[in-house]
Amino acid sequence: MCGEDAFAITPDILLKAYACGIFPMADSADDPNLFWVEPHERGILPLETFHVPRRLKRTMRSGLFEIRVDTDFDAVIGGCARRRPGRRSTWINGEIRRLFGALFRRGYVHTVETWQEGRLVGGLYGLSLGGAFFGESMFSDERDASKVALVALVERLRAGGYVLLDTQFTTSHLETFGAVSVSRARYQEMLEEAVQVEADFDRLDKMGQSSASETEDEGGPAGRG
Repeated sequence: MCGEDAFAITPDILLKAYACGIFPMADSADDPNLFWVEPHERGILPLETFHVPRRLKRTMRSGLFEIRVDTDFDAVIGGCARRRPGRRSTWINGEIRRLFGALFRRGYVHTVETWQEGRLVGGLYGLSLGGAFFGESMFSDERDASKVALVALVERLRAGGYVLLDTQFTTSHLETFGAVSVSRARYQEMLEEAVQVEADFDRLDKMGQSSASETEDEGGPAGRG
């Protein structure tokens, strides 16, 4: 698979690659080719010990941002790919956009979006397989916007029964939330178990709908005409 020409990669090949523990990148947005990556140490964010900094908790409670899910994939990946001052050229090229766009339409790729006054100001996207979620990239046009999206993602993964949040690499930013690195061998063990899990990315929404239905049945506010 690693010798495949970039344009021969299909969405199904991409799914198989992630299930094997490898993922694609490009040297730049202008380079049409992809190469496969399998780090010696893999970044993960343990869901059971995920830590939200105190200041960010205040931001979450403030209601400054609105969270939406899967409403604008093109805008989210576009935000992630945008060049910013002090940042090297993006690894998200046209081929990445094509492949992940196809998988988004098939329900394997998801976005968690941060909106403010009707404007998309941050978010992230990633790929879901079984009980594993592979975080790909995030962006922020307002302070804390991507962090709020990450907190919302973890809440959703916990509710949906996920057991693995793969961040590919660790960064000082992710370490503040509890991200750690594990060996390739340990990661493979975790991945093999995770992809066998039946998880549901939308379970949090269904739980909310169920609660609303119960309120209607009980004659609560949602049932008033």
